[in-house]
Amino acid sequence: MRPRGSFTLVLFMAPLLIGSVAVAQEAVRHEVQPLPPEVGIDEKLGEYVPLELGFLDASGDSVYLHQVIDKPTVLTLVYYHCPTICMPLLEGVADVIDKTELDPGKDYNVLTVSFDQYDNPKTASQIRKNITTSMKKMLRPGAWRFLTADSSTIAALTGSVGFHVKRVDKDFAHGTSLIVLSPKGKIVRYLYGLSYMPFDLKMAVTEATEGKVVPSIARVLQFCFSYDPDGRRYVFNVTRVVGATVILVVFGYVLFISTVGRSRRKEKRA
Repeated sequence: MRPRGSFTLVLFMAPLLIGSVAVAQEAVRHEVQPLPPEVGIDEKLGEYVPLELGFLDASGDSVYLHQVIDKPTVLTLVYYHCPTICMPLLEGVADVIDKTELDPGKDYNVLTVSFDQYDNPKTASQIRKNITTSMKKMLRPGAWRFLTADSSTIAALTGSVGFHVKRVDKDFAHGTSLIVLSPKGKIVRYLYGLSYMPFDLKMAVTEATEGKVVPSIARVLQFCFSYDPDGRRYVFNVTRVVGATVILVVFGYVLFISTVGRSRRKEKRA
């Protein structure tokens, strides 16, 4: 087949392929809905958390952020009776702490803050025990704090880092991320997912020490994953990714055929 004929065939097939993807997306739309606009993470890289905010730790003592963010700090936002992704998130943090040679409490701190105003030091203490007792590393005092606060304090913190949640009955629709802060409370990096590589944590702590802001791949993740409100979890959006791949392949083939056609025409003139 000559290049011109191939080009015409591709142009004819492209709308059909794109249309097929659109139909497939419509077919699964009742099963997986996009993340609600009021829920998710709006990155605030380069901005600062309000260090004057006060919380209660798992012992019931009052602490202020300026007292506990005195070195690179990994912040996690959860709620302590979460039935789905919060516990796997904290288990992922515990796992990467064990696997990283950095010393928590010396090289960096970890803060876990509940965004549920009804959580209290008792529930924080129980979660801390559940998570840390299975760890291999012995944590220094204050290395990983579990905090609670009132609604206004929670809103001030979550708003400063762009973390948006929505209460659904007794639970919440929410995203997941590790938010890495410099010793001055500057937001330098977001790490997404439920498990983490030791190298990523080490680099994030190094960057936080220098106050270096590093963009994440949040936009890519938002494209590749959708939020399932029934299961309250993120799921891989197959049709969206396949659709984008098909479009890229079609246009790549069009470009290839066009280039081959131009080369052959030049050869004939020569």
